[in-house]
Amino acid sequence: QMDVKTAFLNGDLEEEIYMTQPEGCIVPGEENKVCKLLKSLYGLKQTPKKWHEKLDNVLLCEGFLPNDADKCVYPKFENGDCVIICLYVDDM
Repeated sequence: QMDVKTAFLNGDLEEEIYMTQPEGCIVPGEENKVCKLLKSLYGLKQTPKKWHEKLDNVLLCEGFLPNDADKCVYPKFENGDCVIICLYVDDM
């Protein structure tokens, strides 16, 4: 079992998303400017989906198979051995 505490900080964004400058990080003289996000952040509605898409691509490239019955189960069969990865994301 493994807990990925920074999983939602690794999702790539396909669309442009802007946010106000975070409190405490406002640049003097540039208070009216906004920040462009390059990676997804915890709290964005797109974040869990983006994280799952990225992980799905990595697992498929490593030879794990998609499971039609449950999209969070990834089996891999190799040399008579079987590895099954089961995902649970509590923020989805």
